[in-house]
Parts: sequence; C-alpha cells; structure tokens
Amino acid sequence: MTASPQPSGRSFPGSGLAKGLAVTLRTMTKKTVTAQYPETQPDLPPRTRGVIGLFEENCTVCMLCARECPDWCIYIDSHKETVPPAAPGGRERSRNVLDRFAIDFSLCMYCGICIEVCPFDALFWSPEFEYAETDIRDLTHERDKLRDWMWTVPAPPALVPAAEEPKEYAAARKSADRTAAQQAAEAVTAARPEPTRPEPTRPEPTRPEPTRPEPTRPEPTQPKPDRPEDGDAR
Repeated sequence: MTASPQPSGRSFPGSGLAKGLAVTLRTMTKKTVTAQYPETQPDLPPRTRGVIGLFEENCTVCMLCARECPDWCIYIDSHKETVPPAAPGGRERSRNVLDRFAIDFSLCMYCGICIEVCPFDALFWSPEFEYAETDIRDLTHERDKLRDWMWTVPAPPALVPAAEEPKEYAAARKSADRTAAQQAAEAVTAARPEPTRPEPTRPEPTRPEPTRPEPTRPEPTQPKPDRPEDGDAR
C-alpha cells in the first residue's frame, strides 16, 4: 500500500473569510458602474426591439402582418373606395382604405415577423420601451399612437457618406407639409367673409321699331303700235 500525499501547506482557521473580505475591500475602493435608472437612461443599441411604429402612408392593407403574426395580436379593419380615372376615358379602380390598425402589446412577443414580412415598409422597430400601463387594456395601441411611435424610430445608417435622405422621412415630411398647408387654407377660408353676390336683373324687352316699306314708282310703259287689220287697204 502506498501512503496518500500530504498537503504542501496548512490553511489557518479563518483564512477563507479573510480572502473574501479582501475582495470586498478591493471592490469598495473602485468606481461604481451602476446606472441609476430612471435618472440615468440606458444607452441602448440601435437594433433594440422596444415598440413598433406604423408608417400609415405605406400601408396598403395587404393583411400579411396580421396573417403571419403567431400571437394574432394585430387587428386591421378597412373598406374599399372607388377612385375616379386618372385620365379622361379611363376606367375607375378601387383601393383599400385603412380604418383601424392596432397592436396588442400585452400579447406581442417581439418576434419581428410582422416587420420582416411587410412588403411596403410600413412597420418599424422603435427603441422606446417605457410604455407600461396600470391597465392591461391600455396596452392595445391604435394607429394614432403607433404613428406617434414612428417619430422615435432611429434613422437607418447611410450606405455611403453622400447618400440621399431615406424615402420614409421624405414622404413623412411631405405628408406633414401637405396637411399643414391644407389646415392653413381652411383657416384662411373660415376667417374670410363670404362675398355678397348682387341679384341678377332681367333686361327689359325692347320692341323693334316698325319699318315702313319705301314706295315704288311704276315703270312707264310704251304703247304698242296698232297693227293693221287684214281687210284694210293699204
């Protein structure tokens, strides 16, 4: 039989406690890295999945997002309208008009499938995550609230330094300018007094003056010579 090897050194009682206290003392002397939320907002990465924003102008009511959602938390209502032909002699066409677009974030699992399958870039991730509610029914965001989240979506990185402005921002700015101009025109029209139109007056009928025919003189007629009768002698 072989004897078991003896430990090279002996540990004194309380040495483990002393090592633990030494680690604690070294940590206490270092600067803290804890961020006190909500006083200090976290520095989130650009691909954070917070809330979903809706760009309503790009939505064509294709229903792909609602059909592909595994939680069935997207609710869409729409109706059809007839659009007049763009050119004279053309045919009328129908289009879908969005009535309701809502997302129930109490059911959403933030998988991002709805954003990936949207063929017209109408849904975007926003890094905003502070939308807790005391009532679970308030977690169903309608299209107006989803549109407000769209302004918190970060701009996509430019592919090249001299890249053009993203088309989503240009379309949103154009739509906002059009709405502001329409509201300003309506305000000016409402403040302008209505013009008073004069009552139309009918012209008095004028009778034509009677015209007298000019007298015509008969042309003088020459008498015809008398023809001798057959029985007369010359």
